[in-house]
Amino acid sequence: MNQTSPALVAQDAVRRLPRWALWLLCAAYVIPGYVGRDPWKNADVAAFGVMLDLAGDPSWSTWLHPGMMGIPADISALLPYWIGAWVLQWVPAWVAPDFAVRVPFMLMLAATLAATWTAVYDLARHPGAQPVVFAFGGEAKAVDYARALADGGLLALVATLGLAQFSHETTPALAQLFFATLVFAGLAGLPFRPLGAPLMLLVGLPGLVLCGAPSIALIYGGVATLGLLRPSAEHLAPATRRLALWLLGACTLACALLGWSTDLLEWQIATPASDWHEVRALGQLFLWFTWPAWPLALWTLWRWRHQLTQLGHQRHLGLPLLIAGVPMASAVLTRAGDRVLLLALPALACLAALALPTFKRSAAALIDWFTVLFFSLWAIVIWVVWISLHTGVPPQPAANVARLAPGFVPHFMWPAFVAALLATAAWIALARWRTARHRAALWKSLVLPAAGATLCWLLLMTLWLPALNYGRSFAPQMQELRHLIGNTPCVQVHGLSAPQVAAVRFHGGWTPVPARSLTSCPWLLVDTDAMASLQATVNLSQWRLAGEARRPTNREDNLLVYRRVATP
Repeated sequence: MNQTSPALVAQDAVRRLPRWALWLLCAAYVIPGYVGRDPWKNADVAAFGVMLDLAGDPSWSTWLHPGMMGIPADISALLPYWIGAWVLQWVPAWVAPDFAVRVPFMLMLAATLAATWTAVYDLARHPGAQPVVFAFGGEAKAVDYARALADGGLLALVATLGLAQFSHETTPALAQLFFATLVFAGLAGLPFRPLGAPLMLLVGLPGLVLCGAPSIALIYGGVATLGLLRPSAEHLAPATRRLALWLLGACTLACALLGWSTDLLEWQIATPASDWHEVRALGQLFLWFTWPAWPLALWTLWRWRHQLTQLGHQRHLGLPLLIAGVPMASAVLTRAGDRVLLLALPALACLAALALPTFKRSAAALIDWFTVLFFSLWAIVIWVVWISLHTGVPPQPAANVARLAPGFVPHFMWPAFVAALLATAAWIALARWRTARHRAALWKSLVLPAAGATLCWLLLMTLWLPALNYGRSFAPQMQELRHLIGNTPCVQVHGLSAPQVAAVRFHGGWTPVPARSLTSCPWLLVDTDAMASLQATVNLSQWRLAGEARRPTNREDNLLVYRRVATP
């Protein structure tokens, strides 16, 4: 009998969430955001530009130090850029290159959701996580209980606000999330999966190193080897335990050598936030980025507090706290900010799932009604703005968009409209079903948050996609440049950032070369912020100002266009 467990769960409460519904929800969350859009500024288009550069450069030195035109990549990573470059080298010419590189990242997001489900499922089978045994029977069966909590954990991850944008970019952040979740699932499954769990660790730990997070990989591997598994020997066969410890130790050492040999192992400890503005900004980041997982996780720690003194033995609490605590501490102590906080979300979702068997009916009803009102309101806002753009009624939303994105012309897209309409109808049906009945299933309290987050994300990526593309892409600015430049083999650039260089190459179709280069290109592009250093870089007597190209949604993001003049 598990006397310290606060979970009182009957067999009726662990009914199975229909697989078709779970698969449909995941597909509705994963696919929008990868289809039909341009690379967005800044990290997304910059990473895509690095992949384009690698795909056309066979030099090993370039592949070991990814960048563009001498500008190093923003994140010290290798594998994500390699994956994108390999795809570009093998993809047929008729496939859009920006979509092609998104495919493996889309698969990584889907695999992240699956690995999170697996991790929660294995941790929920731990004896300490099991519910109290009833005196006359009728308590939930172990496997059914673990499956219900795993469904809840997956729903909690999908509902988390911070996951949406970063998980749909082709950046090292998503690759880090995928490999970190593999490590989480591998450590969680060691007592139950003697082959699959070590394989996850063998892939996940080196993957984290090559994706720019070697320090986190070493901490995960080192703490698990030295502290987390040793007190849990009663849950592992002796041979399996020894193999796991040796495997983790060897893999951690290999990761350290790999990070050192590739110059990825760099400590970037920064001074913690000291003034009130920095502390407040960091607090706001934690609050919204991990919502709604963090209040549920805190509730879990309170209700399961009697097990917190034995975290080594209670792996269902100790392991998620380790996996979530490392990136959360990194967000405070480094400059990585929200992108490293992304790695904490699967473990926080696991802790959120453990809150489900401790909820009272009143708390579940409060979550349901708040969620229905919150996401329904945002869905209405999205629809009203879209209707205003296409009909002019009401006039104010369309006027706001015209002010924020001057020059944007809305256009109707039937596939996006149908998808948005079906998603909205499904949300209405789900909300009526959930609020009209008192279902006993454990996962019931997270169905509406996950579905609401998916609905709003899908509506944004369908109804608002043209406007978002216009505002967050460099394509409009490059189109204005094309009217000035036309077709030309190359353009010299000065003061452009990595995202701007990538946009010049992809959207403009020109080969960018540094202004100091001996290559004689007929055009020169200069960022307005770099005008002070232009005269020391080029001979201005050889250039004549031909115009200026502005980003419609950012008045300060302007490029000056110079044309080379013939020397007498």
